[in-house]
Formats: sequence, C-alpha cells, structure tokens
Amino acid sequence: MPAPELDSRKRECLHAWTAFVEHGDAAESVVRPEIRTSWARSEAAVDRGLTAAPLADESETSAIWRDSPLQVAVERVESELRRTAEDGDLVLAVTDPDTRILWTYGGRVMRRKAETVNFVAGGRWDDESAGTNALDLANRLDEPSMVFSAEHYASIVHNWVCWAAPVHDPATGRRLGVIDLSTTWDRTHPIGLATARVMARLIETALPRSAHHPTAQPIDETGDPGLVMTLLGTAEIRHDGQRLLLNRRQTEVLSLLALHPEGLSLEQLHALVYGDQAVTFSTLKAEVSHLRAALGGQLSSRPYRLTMPVATDVEHVLTLLRHGRVADAVDAYGGDLLPGTNSPALAELGDYVAVAVREALLADPDPDAVLTYAERSPYDTAVLERCLDALGARPHPAKPLLKARLAAATRD
Repeated sequence: MPAPELDSRKRECLHAWTAFVEHGDAAESVVRPEIRTSWARSEAAVDRGLTAAPLADESETSAIWRDSPLQVAVERVESELRRTAEDGDLVLAVTDPDTRILWTYGGRVMRRKAETVNFVAGGRWDDESAGTNALDLANRLDEPSMVFSAEHYASIVHNWVCWAAPVHDPATGRRLGVIDLSTTWDRTHPIGLATARVMARLIETALPRSAHHPTAQPIDETGDPGLVMTLLGTAEIRHDGQRLLLNRRQTEVLSLLALHPEGLSLEQLHALVYGDQAVTFSTLKAEVSHLRAALGGQLSSRPYRLTMPVATDVEHVLTLLRHGRVADAVDAYGGDLLPGTNSPALAELGDYVAVAVREALLADPDPDAVLTYAERSPYDTAVLERCLDALGARPHPAKPLLKARLAAATRD
C-alpha cells in the first residue's frame, strides 16, 4: 500500500479508537465488527494506561512449552522462522490456546520493541489482558487475523501491525495456539496475512506424530509393552506394540538412551551421537524433544533417561553369549548394528557385538549356527574353516553346505 494511503488509514483508525475510548462509539465503516467486539471486551478488563502485557509465571510457561508438541515443531523449522523474521524485520511469536506467548524470535529492530511491551515468552496477549490484537482474534475466531495500528486497543502497540494464524494438530484438528508476525505499521504489506498462513502450515507439517495421534501414522501393533528395539541388521522400533517412524539420527539417539539405562547428560549424549562433528547442542535437543513427544513424555531430562521398560536385540544377543548359548545368540544376531551409522559410539558397539559373536563361534563352531552366521557374513572364511576343522572326518548334514559356502567365499 502506498505511504499516503497507509498514513490515511492510520489516522482513520486512530480517530475511531479515540471516539471509542472517549465517547464509547466508533465509525462502523472504519472498524470491523470483530475489532469493535474486542474493544468492548478490552475496555471492561484492561487499564487504558497499560504499559506492557502482564507476564505469566516463568516456570509454568517453561513447563507448558516443554510439554507442548509445538516446541518440537518450532525447533524443526526454526531456521525458516528465524529467516522470515530477519528478512522482514519482524518479531514472530507462538502461543498456547490461551494466547500466552511460548516462543518468540525477532529481527534487530522489532526485538527491542517487543521486549519493552512484554511481547516475550510468558506474555499474556488475550484481549482481556493486553487489549485487542491479532493473536487473540486468531485464537478466538480460529481463523487468520490482522490488526493494524490503532485497531489495537492498547496504545503501546498503535505503531504495530500484526498478522496471526491458528495452528492445528493435523491428526485431531485440535487448535494448539497461533503464530503471529508483527512489525511497525509503516511496513504493512498485502502478503502479511498469507505469510502467517504459510508459517502456520509449516509448523503443522513439523508437528510430532506419536501413538497419541493414531491417525498420523500407520498402525502396526504387537502385544509388546514398553520400548522394543531391533537394531542389528535393520532398525525397527515399537512403543507399546506400535511401530515408531523415526529418522536415522533420532534412531541413533534413542538407541544410545536405550543402551544407557542409567541416563546420559546432554554433553555425554552429544559426544556419543556426534563425536567431534560440529553440531550444536540445540540440534540434539530438538531430536530429544521429538523423541519425548513420540514416546508420550517418557523421556526425562537431567539426565536424559528413558522411563519405561526397554528391550533391545543388542542386549539380548550379549546376554545369550554370556550364558554360553552361542547358537541362540547367532539366531538373534541380525547383522551389523545400524549399518552406516555416523555415531562413533554405536559404530564401536557394533564392532564389539560383531567380534563377540564371531569369537564365540570360533570357540564353539556349531555347524548350524555357523551356517546361519555365514548368511549374514558370507566372506568370513575363518569361521567356516574353523567349523570344518572341528568336524574333521566326522559326517555331518551341514558339511556339504559349509564347504559350498567356503568355496563361494573363496571364489568371490
């Protein structure tokens, strides 16, 4: 909108607001019905001399954010949100369903302005706390909303323009809160509301999908309680019988937590997952937050620890080996631990398990177990040769197959 038109619109809004607060009326042609209704709510609850939005309890706000699926989603797309704020010199805010701000990020100019009026985490921006604003309208009406200049009831934000859009859980349709984009009134742009909608959809696509949202992923149930993890040869993870769909890094993080039931500090977990890779702690925290949501909150902090029954095929194989049940251990051994893992700790553990199985077979070369092992490690000729040497001249049904395996491995 050209600057003269913006100036004219700002003056009209200010005239209507002044008429309302001084005389209780406003020009219908200037003020939208939803603004007029919100002004009435605001007048009944908000001091006209308000200098900043009231703040909710800090620890309570932190707990709400920590337990909200919005935290996981925002962390996943935070780089896009930050880029939007910086490119447009905006301040972005994400709220809960009560219009309490849970997260903000601002460009250089707007960040300072936001702090002066408590447009920060914990700020209560429902219209009965801070007066008419786009965050409250988007929450109340459950639709994208814009509030320009003196359409805000509180004069402390008359120099702002705000666009907000509700964020819903795609699986349940439940409204989780809103995302708001704010800047100075003179930077009003016709794509502001569309941008808010896009940001809301971006967050929705990044929301965690867990067993609490059964329509969000295919149902594939077993009767196993707790967390059951298959990590050898392939990766399959089930929580209370339902398969979880995780990416490679999340699987690595969860595997390390499962294999360290005593718990790990942030620093310990970071070292085990990334080694000396230049990866920030915030990246790891985002992965942990996703896992906590996927596990229904059964992942504690300080230290990070799983708070449910956990079973892994890694521990199962090692337990069988400790008890001398080599054939059973080979049957349970599916192959390398998370093949291609970038985690130095998991790569080291994978080598340990592979060597333990191999050494157990060299010490006790049961023919059937060796044949099973050869299917997963076809080029390990030493185990085949050790088994044939142990059989010597004795007849055994597995002997022809062992010789064939050895010949194939030698030929290749």
